[in-house]
Amino acid sequence: MMLPGSRWQGWLAGLLLVSTGAVAQGDLLSPADEAPEANQPWSYFGDLLLRLDYVDGLPAGRDPLERLRGRLRLGTAYAPMPELQFGAAIELGQGSDANRDNRSNNDNERSDGGNLDQLWLRWQAGENTSVLLGKAPFPYELSPLVWDQDLRPAGASVDHSFALGDFSRLQLTVGGFAAQHLYDDDTRIAAVQAAWRWREGAPTNGAVILSYLDFSHLEQLTRQGLARTNRRIPAGGPLASDYELLDLQLVGRTTLRNWPLEARLDLVHNLGADDDANGARFSVVLGDRFERGGWEFGYAIQRSQRDAVMAAFSEDDWWFHSFAHGVMPWVGYGIAPHWSVRLAAFHEQRDGLREHTDRAALDVEARW
Repeated sequence: MMLPGSRWQGWLAGLLLVSTGAVAQGDLLSPADEAPEANQPWSYFGDLLLRLDYVDGLPAGRDPLERLRGRLRLGTAYAPMPELQFGAAIELGQGSDANRDNRSNNDNERSDGGNLDQLWLRWQAGENTSVLLGKAPFPYELSPLVWDQDLRPAGASVDHSFALGDFSRLQLTVGGFAAQHLYDDDTRIAAVQAAWRWREGAPTNGAVILSYLDFSHLEQLTRQGLARTNRRIPAGGPLASDYELLDLQLVGRTTLRNWPLEARLDLVHNLGADDDANGARFSVVLGDRFERGGWEFGYAIQRSQRDAVMAAFSEDDWWFHSFAHGVMPWVGYGIAPHWSVRLAAFHEQRDGLREHTDRAALDVEARW
């Protein structure tokens, strides 16, 4: 896969300048900067992503896609008492592509513009029980096969844990949400998740996570062209299947010569589809790029039949959101406290096509 010359060299130079600035900023941070006092009622959070993106081998003979996208989230949280916390955040985006291209590029977020990213209340109702109300990150642990972590549904959820011995627990999360995807989406999501977390916090630990997600009120999403690779009968008509996903994840973590190592297997089945209802993903990650000077090496392989997942909500780093198989290797490095760089490649093939689609994504990312 060849990258065009002058334009990409200019964009790459810009990313490297940001990386250099991040290193300089990281050198100035003191331990006090990184660990604010716990009794402060106000706290701040945010993240920045700059991505250089190139996609080749697109279906229907499309020209290669090349673009630079940036996203910034800035938020604050206020805790008037230990049991109660309020949070809000805005999101700003800018890209070299246009918003009118987001549908055809299978994006889950607009390239340009600003929006309310988060507005929530969290109540610690008991030692092991919390309630979350409002617009916030989805409060479930799901893999990219099923859910894009950049999406921010609005709703309510309750999380409760039961101790199982000294180091393990059973975690239950139940909630209902308005999906709030692009273009005034009316989708509703009901979700429940049960997670057995074995030896949580120990050097070697694991989890078994079982989730059920029911997507409904999908008519507006379909009319807006976000059905993507899910089947519609007749072509251009309503979705052929309902979307009631049963998802099982098996997670194992340990250390290898002081390097963190995680392996994860995700199996999903759509109870609302008569066929083409299964998907699977396996990933392994060695290291942690969010540690300063830390390397991260990862590899993921996934296969999703056409109606296995709700394609509008699966991770948009992958060009095809279902009806395809592919692999994703990546390498990352922690260039400064809170800052990292990652180079990822995607090699995918949509079912029914002979050609592969290849993608390269270079990310500079910061988290506060």
